[in-house]
Amino acid sequence: MNHAIRLVIADDHEIFRDGLALMLSRQPDITLVGQANNGRELLALLTTVEADVVMTDLKMPLMDGITATRTLLQSHPQVKIIALSMFDEEELIVEMLEAGAKGYLLKNADKNEIIEAINSVYEDNIFYCRQTSAKLASMIVRSRFNPTRDNTAVTFTDREKEIIRLICQQFTAQEIGDKIFLSKRTVEGHRTRILEKMNVKNTAGVVVFALKNNLISEAELL
Repeated sequence: MNHAIRLVIADDHEIFRDGLALMLSRQPDITLVGQANNGRELLALLTTVEADVVMTDLKMPLMDGITATRTLLQSHPQVKIIALSMFDEEELIVEMLEAGAKGYLLKNADKNEIIEAINSVYEDNIFYCRQTSAKLASMIVRSRFNPTRDNTAVTFTDREKEIIRLICQQFTAQEIGDKIFLSKRTVEGHRTRILEKMNVKNTAGVVVFALKNNLISEAELL
């Protein structure tokens, strides 16, 4: 990394925004370069500062995060955007991804996941919140959002496909090992290679990739 990641936060809830800003200001590889209260302020701010990553709430007064994202990416296509969402905003999350966001987080995400998300999108990866529900994963798969369209074909062994299905069904490494007679360590090794092949960071990413590429059906997630 040539410089600290330059971050902007947009959220109309001042207490949440200030708390997030305080936490991220303590990270040596992240520099907070500005804050905005709504989409209009965000667009105005980006004419005066350079940002690598923007974290923006979905619902804000004057201009929401989705409209701001579409507008922002027309003039600043290099900026990576992370949506900040509540639990009941699945449709808005999908709209945000279709608008060009590189990832999303629920507002109760912990510090480590927030930092992981910032680093992931900065490196041009898609980031799915760990708490992604099966419903949201299915909605993403059926949407116009297609994060795998530029990837070269990925192949998996029969064993990897078996483990992928079990990961998607939320089994732990130990439980998967018990089911298919492998050690926990061996399963974890397979999981690491699977995530690398899919270019995803967590189980939510595995689920979306697997659904998108017909490695598992929606019925198997229920």
